[in-house]
Amino acid sequence: MGALLRSEEMTLCQLFLQSEAAYTCVSELGELGLVQFRDLNPDVNAFQRKFVNEVRRCDEMERKLRFLEKEIKKDGIPMLDTGDNPDAPAPREMIDLEATFEKLENEMKEVNANSEALKRNFLELTELKHILRKTQTFFEEAEIHHTQAIHDPSLTDETMGLLGEEPYRSGQALKLGFVAGVILREKIPAFEKMLWRVCRGNVFLRQTEIVNPLEDPVTGDQVYKSVFIIFFQGDQLKSRVKKICEGFRATLYPCPETPAERREMAIGVMTRIEDLNTVLGQTQDHRHRVLVAAARNIKVWFIKVRKIKAIYYTLNQFNIDVTQKCLIAECWCPVEDLDRIQQALRRGTERSGSSVPSILNKMATKQTPPTYNRTNKFTEAFQAIVDAYGVSTYREINPAPFTIISFPFLFAVMFGDIGHGLIMAIFGIFLIIREKYFMAKKIEDEIFATFFGGRYIITLMGLFSIYTGFLYNDVFSKSLNIFGSSWFPIDPQTHKTYTNATLHGSYNLQLDPNTSFVGGGPYPFGLDPIWQMSTNKITATNSLKMKLSVIFGVTQMLFGVILSLFNHRHFKNNLNIICEFIPQVIFMCSIFGYLCILVFYKWTHFTVNDLGKDPNLLIGLINMFLMQRKKTDVPMYPGQYGFEKFLVFLAAICVPWMWLAKPLWLRHQHRFGQFKHHQLSVNSGDVLGHDPEVNHHGDGDLLTPAEPEEEFDFGETFIHQSIHTIEYCLGCISHTASYLRLWALSLAHAQLSEVLWSMVMQIGLNFAFPVGVFLLVPLFAFWAGATVVVLVLMEGMSAFLHTLRLHWVEFQSKFYKGEGEKFQPFTFEDLSQYSVED
Repeated sequence: MGALLRSEEMTLCQLFLQSEAAYTCVSELGELGLVQFRDLNPDVNAFQRKFVNEVRRCDEMERKLRFLEKEIKKDGIPMLDTGDNPDAPAPREMIDLEATFEKLENEMKEVNANSEALKRNFLELTELKHILRKTQTFFEEAEIHHTQAIHDPSLTDETMGLLGEEPYRSGQALKLGFVAGVILREKIPAFEKMLWRVCRGNVFLRQTEIVNPLEDPVTGDQVYKSVFIIFFQGDQLKSRVKKICEGFRATLYPCPETPAERREMAIGVMTRIEDLNTVLGQTQDHRHRVLVAAARNIKVWFIKVRKIKAIYYTLNQFNIDVTQKCLIAECWCPVEDLDRIQQALRRGTERSGSSVPSILNKMATKQTPPTYNRTNKFTEAFQAIVDAYGVSTYREINPAPFTIISFPFLFAVMFGDIGHGLIMAIFGIFLIIREKYFMAKKIEDEIFATFFGGRYIITLMGLFSIYTGFLYNDVFSKSLNIFGSSWFPIDPQTHKTYTNATLHGSYNLQLDPNTSFVGGGPYPFGLDPIWQMSTNKITATNSLKMKLSVIFGVTQMLFGVILSLFNHRHFKNNLNIICEFIPQVIFMCSIFGYLCILVFYKWTHFTVNDLGKDPNLLIGLINMFLMQRKKTDVPMYPGQYGFEKFLVFLAAICVPWMWLAKPLWLRHQHRFGQFKHHQLSVNSGDVLGHDPEVNHHGDGDLLTPAEPEEEFDFGETFIHQSIHTIEYCLGCISHTASYLRLWALSLAHAQLSEVLWSMVMQIGLNFAFPVGVFLLVPLFAFWAGATVVVLVLMEGMSAFLHTLRLHWVEFQSKFYKGEGEKFQPFTFEDLSQYSVED
């Protein structure tokens, strides 16, 4: 429990490593994951450090691996992930890895270049094939147009002269030129419009679509193109047409004029296409074989390269002695694991073949160590909830162990339903049973990762919700009649006991507390099921849930204040015990603790026969502070009013006690020379627990420089204590009221569940057979879906966030500073920080 209650005791160590053993020793420490190195070269540029060339080589190897990974994913080849975690390769193996990656990259680039060239040639031949097939019709139509143009009287000599061409002589044949090519289909309208405007309508364009898409050799995308042929007369129009085609990125191909020549060219093109298909197939097979071989090892290669990079990145944080034979490092280590760290250093030295052992010295320091809380797969999620608010200050009480119980319990108070809790528990248990499978799959979906990381929290919240559901006797807004009801309700109109006949058709059933337990004692466990049929169910249950919320809240807050005592004692701060803890406990107990006692007193001393005579506790609490009592008021117990005045006096005394005692005592010590700066933190009012005269972290002789100590400032201390006092006194009131959210959300969840049942399922149940059977199927599907989405997911998220707030603000604020720095050891478990994308 000690390891859970507080963070691990840490020590600052100095590490001396021989140059030839430094790499393997750091590798062993990375596998261990228990050492946080400090950067001893903060002012040195990253490009001026000793191992910058090795880091760059690792970056280059990782770039090549990402290139291979991209090509593997492009071909849809599965990458084998066996979950292996290979050791960091020796420095000499780095050369072999570089050679392997260089060979694979060059081979893939060559294959890609050849493949692209072949695909480009294949595309050109395919486009030429379509041109040769479709131009025969164009030429036939062009001959008809040619003949009509010769006999067209509108084409005069003056018109031809304007075009810069020689006028036709009578009886002379018109000679037309043409160009043929392929263009993207979406460019056809703009292409045609540009030809018309530039050539003034003196060209003849014919185009047809290529049905099948063609593959772009560069991007690999499927594009749709069209074949076109343009007829014109004269070199000037020919130049204009070619410039327009070039501007629209159209591809022009030579096309013979005679059908025989076109047929001969088409045969040659088909032969070349068949040859290219064969070569392309062989190229793709070779590419596939290379990528399949790489896919078997690429995951392992990534791990090896990133481990090498992590090691050299860490070595760049070390200092080098003047002899260049020894590396010096400083690191934070858990005291309990020093033996394991020493063993790792010995293994690293043996692996390197060095005869000089590595040296690990403890160092005395006044610097605050990082916070390290050990976790396992069960406590990890609860610790994450606490750390999300703030990492605990070094060696202060860790709220995580208490959160394991209090968090799912308070959630269940707001989410009490057997059915909804069962759904949540089954989902959590499923994730726990299949956790090895999901961890091996490494699913990257963020939402699923959140649910999977909190699988133990979800399971506990579901189980606790089942328990509170039995207390509320609520399952999908219905009740379970396990032990039989203890009520025999009376009809308010006839004043006779209900029978089964009258009860079946009643919509105004109200239970009179004066007739309680007619059939015997109280219901053995939870709420009597007869309340489910009563219209005054909310009136009866609200009072109970409201009082329970206040009791739970005051209990948890008082427990938080008591935990602050353990912090004060651990840091040997007796001043805080006298000036903060004692008045805080008295203040809370004299007001809200007394209120909880009155709740229990009222439950045990007032029966249903005293209905209307029992006092109102809220009004009584207000009158307690106003000290105003009516003559008709009857005290709950003898001497109540005098005792309450005494409690108010105690609470009033505690305010100046918390406010003035500590600043005045500190000023008195400072004036008489008894104040020790190193014992107090002026900003937080807490003892750091690091005495410069006492070595708390080790027995070495080295002492690291500490931050300059602040002089005592009475004004600053007084203002800080004033804020702390006001925050605590007002917080006790507001935080107690904040716990009423337990009652409010419990009521909202129960009513929403009941509304969903009455507006959906009850409709189908009211219909007789056979209509009801067919109607129940879609209604049940809608009800089940709404139950999971709205009542379990959305309401569950709402209750989760409210529980989070109760722990962060109402509970942890009583003892938890959360001003620590998280322990971030050098470990190979998370290598993503050493991965740099292109």
